[in-house]
Amino acid sequence: MHRAMMVVSAAAMAVVMGAGSGSGVEAPGSDAGEGGGAGFGERVGGDAGEGAGQGAEHGPEPAAAEADVAHHGHVSLLDGRLAVRLSTGNHGPSDLTGATARLSFSEPLAVGQKLPAGCLWGGDQVVYCQAKALRADGRDSEFLLDLRTAGDPAEVSVDIATVWNGGARDLNPDNDKHHVLVPATGDLYIY
Repeated sequence: MHRAMMVVSAAAMAVVMGAGSGSGVEAPGSDAGEGGGAGFGERVGGDAGEGAGQGAEHGPEPAAAEADVAHHGHVSLLDGRLAVRLSTGNHGPSDLTGATARLSFSEPLAVGQKLPAGCLWGGDQVVYCQAKALRADGRDSEFLLDLRTAGDPAEVSVDIATVWNGGARDLNPDNDKHHVLVPATGDLYIY
């Protein structure tokens, strides 16, 4: 059930963002996601006798661009109010478009909350935020989320991870995955 909800959430994200949610956010590439189908840089078709990396009529396939996506920011919790600052950056060497982060919360969030442009709901405990185009070693794309939990928990844990990086190879994926434990003290917990 949980996996089915994730697939539906990812599909909804692609449809909403691709259909023009009014936020000005472009949809991730059609080859994004898990499961069947060829992904970026994967070979499709061709004869077994062709050289490695050669298409039937198109010559060598281009190598995937390399970009190092990184997320940082802070989270605070007080009286059921979650304040989240998410900055997504690109340490290069290539520019990229469409980097999308998933923020998963250990507690359900209150229904009916507005999200900033570029973000959308993936369920009652998940928010997706797609960064603007990121230049290599350029300015980060930043989101400020002011959220409320459904209750008044003593703590919340937040998992932040990249779910789409614009089709680039990321040779340092550890800096775009974080787990933050946030006690309800009102203090900023930095990741």
